[in-house]
Amino acid sequence: MPDWKAMLDAVKEECLSGRWSQGVALARADAVSGDSREGGEWTFRVRLPGDELAPTVVLYPEDAEWDCDCEGPCDPCEHVAACAIAASRAGGDAATLFEGTSRAGVLRYVLRRTDRGIVVERYLVHGDEPPRKIDESLYDLLERKDRELRFEPSQADIELEPLLTRRDAVIEFERAKRLLGLLVGAKEVRLGPDEVRASAAPLFPRASVIDGPGDGVELVIEADPAVSEVVSPGIARAGNRLHPFGAGARFGESWERLPFRRTYSRHEFGELVGTVLPELDRHISIDVKTARLPGRQARLAPWLRFEIHTEPEGTDVLAQIVYGNPPAARVDGDRLVHLDGAVPRRDEEAERRLSLRLRDELNLMVDRRVRFDAGDAARFLSALQSFDDGRPTKTRERAEQHAELYPQLCPNGEGVGELDLVFETPGGDGTPQQVSAEAVFEAWRQGLGIVPLEGGGFAHVPEGWLDRHGGLVADLLAARAENEGRTPAVALPVVAELCEAMDAPAPVEVERLRALLRGSGESEARLPAGFVGGLRKYQSDGVAWLQRLRDAGLGAILADDMGLGKTVQALCAIQGRALVVCPRSVIHNWTKEAERFRPDISVALYHGPSRKLGNEDLTLTTYATLRNDVDVLAEVEWDVVVLDEAQAIKNPDSQVARAAYRLRAGSRLSLSGTPVENRLDELWSQMHFSNRGLLGGRRDFAERYEKPILGGDAGVLSRLQARLRPFLLRRLKSEVATELPPRTDSVLYCELEESERSLYDSVRAASRDDVVRHLGEGGNVIAALEALLRLRQAACHPGLLPGRVAPSSSKVDALCEALDDAAADGHKALVFSQWTGMLDLVEPRLAAHEIEFTRLDGSTRDRGAVVDAFQNVDGPPVLLISLTAGGTGLNLTAADHVFLLDPWWNPAVEQQAADRAHRIGQDRPVMVYRLVAKDTVEERILELQERKRGIAESALGGTVDSARSLTRDDILALLED
Repeated sequence: MPDWKAMLDAVKEECLSGRWSQGVALARADAVSGDSREGGEWTFRVRLPGDELAPTVVLYPEDAEWDCDCEGPCDPCEHVAACAIAASRAGGDAATLFEGTSRAGVLRYVLRRTDRGIVVERYLVHGDEPPRKIDESLYDLLERKDRELRFEPSQADIELEPLLTRRDAVIEFERAKRLLGLLVGAKEVRLGPDEVRASAAPLFPRASVIDGPGDGVELVIEADPAVSEVVSPGIARAGNRLHPFGAGARFGESWERLPFRRTYSRHEFGELVGTVLPELDRHISIDVKTARLPGRQARLAPWLRFEIHTEPEGTDVLAQIVYGNPPAARVDGDRLVHLDGAVPRRDEEAERRLSLRLRDELNLMVDRRVRFDAGDAARFLSALQSFDDGRPTKTRERAEQHAELYPQLCPNGEGVGELDLVFETPGGDGTPQQVSAEAVFEAWRQGLGIVPLEGGGFAHVPEGWLDRHGGLVADLLAARAENEGRTPAVALPVVAELCEAMDAPAPVEVERLRALLRGSGESEARLPAGFVGGLRKYQSDGVAWLQRLRDAGLGAILADDMGLGKTVQALCAIQGRALVVCPRSVIHNWTKEAERFRPDISVALYHGPSRKLGNEDLTLTTYATLRNDVDVLAEVEWDVVVLDEAQAIKNPDSQVARAAYRLRAGSRLSLSGTPVENRLDELWSQMHFSNRGLLGGRRDFAERYEKPILGGDAGVLSRLQARLRPFLLRRLKSEVATELPPRTDSVLYCELEESERSLYDSVRAASRDDVVRHLGEGGNVIAALEALLRLRQAACHPGLLPGRVAPSSSKVDALCEALDDAAADGHKALVFSQWTGMLDLVEPRLAAHEIEFTRLDGSTRDRGAVVDAFQNVDGPPVLLISLTAGGTGLNLTAADHVFLLDPWWNPAVEQQAADRAHRIGQDRPVMVYRLVAKDTVEERILELQERKRGIAESALGGTVDSARSLTRDDILALLED
């Protein structure tokens, strides 16, 4: 069964957005019907409202190719899009489009011999009904109100109409070639009662020179052996195909008098070689089979000669194998045709190699004329300039014979001033011709040296200029593509750089934001009139930066380190009607912060079963609610939308990310201390929300940024950082919060007991087999990491494994010992684990050690009460927290010790957990301990964390060396002894 989903994806990727929308409308209107199926070729008709001509579309799903006879300016057109959509929607089986439809009739063309010559009759064939002859014009037939003869003409039928304007008109010699060319597209053609096919390929007479009587030679001209009969002047039959006469200008209607023979005596060789043969060679192939003609056989190497003829409607190319330079002979099929001078000795093996290279490198065949449209011609001519034609003495003739005819394109700076970019030819004495930036950039990206002009002809791509500034052009085009062809304000930095590259004046919009583009961050923040409290210097700078972007209608990512007050900065920057989306764990923290710092604004929670959207100044909701109520929230034109802990939309394919993209706002703000955790496309997702178009589409971002950076391209990394710089602000605590006490990170190693080691080794062997099998079957890296779950649990506590019971573990004993010492010295501690089951196993051990504790996880109802109890000076010294429930949004500065029970792949998650204690308000040194079982997978996870930490650092200002991706070999290395 054809893969219609792949067919649909291929069409959609190539289709312009406007044409795609028209195709969707046609498919919805049921304008598509099946016409015929033959092998892998599916033919459809598209009925257009108010138009009797239904375009014919052919889809080749096995090759993801298509064709339409509408001759529109775009490929694929809206008709191709409609057919691909309809076929994909047909329940996985496009054959249903061919069932139950009222099939329209088709036109049958019958060629009949008469005393005066060949005439063409038309019949309408409809199902099993007898054919009905049509004597009137198609135009009259289409205008008739009683549609007895219902049919849908094809493009070929319409184009044939002018040739058949008179009834019983004889097809003269001059019209025969045109007739057969159009009949190629007809569905039914007959010669009398015989079913035949029309071909536009002409059949030529053939000439040969053979030994004649005495020492003379004989010239023989005869029809192509394939010709079975001459049907009429200009039309020959070969089997079941009708072909036009070739070389009509030379032989005209004389085919019926072939074969022609003439003997030339030795004294007539001069006339034969100097006049007759050169004249014949202009029209037909000549096979010299005699050695009696003047000249000796020469040892010459064959090479490929290209005949290129360019017209406004296309470029014709013919490749021939010739000998000698200038050519002394050329190869025509199996024959060697003498051209000039001595007859060369053939090297058929060398000819075969040339033919194969021509096919493989240029997709051409010898002696087959091909017509290219403008775009394909540019691609071919560029490839031809580097193609080795095999000429014995290499000259610059081939590369220069057309190159000198092409002007050099230059970027148009005036276009950039209008927030657009075009390329044009030098004016000279005429009007400059323009080419879109998209066409020029695509030609440069594909390595083409020339590009078709919009008014016909070709021009040279400015390769040197694009080598220097192609990245800027790509950024501008990507931004425009994501904004329906318009240049968004977020692309102004790119526009400014392009203006400088062309020494062109920057548009007014750029000048207005010049301070922003230069990264000026020292302006004073404008605090809201109702703001209560004070800001630190770095917070005031952050507010000023946010306000500048907000006033310009631009989005921002505030990526300050955890605990630096992103919430209060956002509260100072919002104005008008604002929406804040955040995790459920911090929604009440936003309420308290708003009451504390912005008592002047009204605040409403849009959360819970009885939620109702009001007109308050600030609406707070959760990501889960956004996902469920996106239709309601996307109806509002918010002044500002804020995503807190915005790493929640790091997966662009997730429902919550797609919901966030749909929100409408004058300004968008992402708050995240970890905008990049594992992959660079997480950063793309946040920027796609805050400043759509800045980083282009997702696929474009992966090709132009992510892959090169992970491959070690420092230049691309630098360009990405430059694009992000005006719209992403990141400050580390070590840089701005110098008043914070120091933080010390340590690793507490514990030795597994003998029974634990035995259990771990057995799980490791099983996990290794599982991972190797999974990766061998093509599974992805993340899935392979999940396969290691049981091994990681075995390193923490046997009781985490199914069917296992154990009173304690080496790691839990080490934890309790450390907590005993901390509590005895008056310290409070946070204990994090990613598994609530691990916390369940810790609780009885703490009770046995008489260590008081409280707990916070996903099942906790009154989170505020738990936090307040722990923060109280008389509260319990230990708080057990699950990473999922307590890793973000909590202020737990009462603790100065943090214990991470099980290392996680992503260091950003652990960083967030530790920052619950090491944040503004902490006045004691903070100790962060990672408990690691020696000689286990946990030790290698620490090494893995360093690599993942490098991905974020590279995007936010680090070096390319730290952005290496995790490989399958890395996964297997986790299982080494």
